[in-house]
Amino acid sequence: MKERRGTEQAGEQREIICGRQPVKEMFAAGRRKVHSIYVSDRGRGGALAEIEARAKEAGAKVRHVDPVTLDRLAGSAHHQGVAAEVSSLPVLDLAALEELGRAGGEPLLLVLDHLQDPQNLGSLLRTAETAGVSAVVLPRRRACGVTPAAVRASAGAAEHVPVAEVANIAEVIRRLRETGMRFAALDCGPGAEIYTEAALTGPLGIVVGSEGDGLQPLVRDLCDVRVRIPQSGRLDSLNAAVAGAVVLFEALRQRRRPA
Repeated sequence: MKERRGTEQAGEQREIICGRQPVKEMFAAGRRKVHSIYVSDRGRGGALAEIEARAKEAGAKVRHVDPVTLDRLAGSAHHQGVAAEVSSLPVLDLAALEELGRAGGEPLLLVLDHLQDPQNLGSLLRTAETAGVSAVVLPRRRACGVTPAAVRASAGAAEHVPVAEVANIAEVIRRLRETGMRFAALDCGPGAEIYTEAALTGPLGIVVGSEGDGLQPLVRDLCDVRVRIPQSGRLDSLNAAVAGAVVLFEALRQRRRPA
């Protein structure tokens, strides 16, 4: 699958990511151009020394700065002594997803229908990476994107997961169903199957709705199956990130089950 890089009229977009693990994973993935690494001028041994060495190998500038400067660059004090000025992550488009659907095998997509919280997105990106998801699909507008906050919340897993940004989630589902993919929507409404009883093998997309409104009605109607997670407590639903993780790992379990 070919990825495209985000651009703006003045040139390449840049952003700041911070935290030792996200920066280390950024170097390990090798998907971004690294412009500068900012390292605290206090206590530069250990993990920070390793990051400096990786930066020099990549030909990036290493700047030693005081904690106040790092706080300003990172937008908070939660930077662990390091920040990186990097290009935006490359993203997939609808054509790349269609190519994935036609390629055969058992691709597994995670489709996020207007998720808003970068903490939830980061958690789901981390889950997607550990579950071997083929791509995460996000709407281009009115939703959280793979921001530096989401990268940090993912503990750097966002650096490794292919992400597609699309104009319309419903249109993506329509087009990918034509390639033979099925879609399972997380939905606690009447008629939804218990997630362990639904078939989650084969070319599949798991669709998670937003924190407040859930799934768009059209998106729900386009899905082949609706699945629910049984609950015994007083709350009527799980956090979006937790629910998505539960169903993703059930799909992984079914795919690993002996024939």
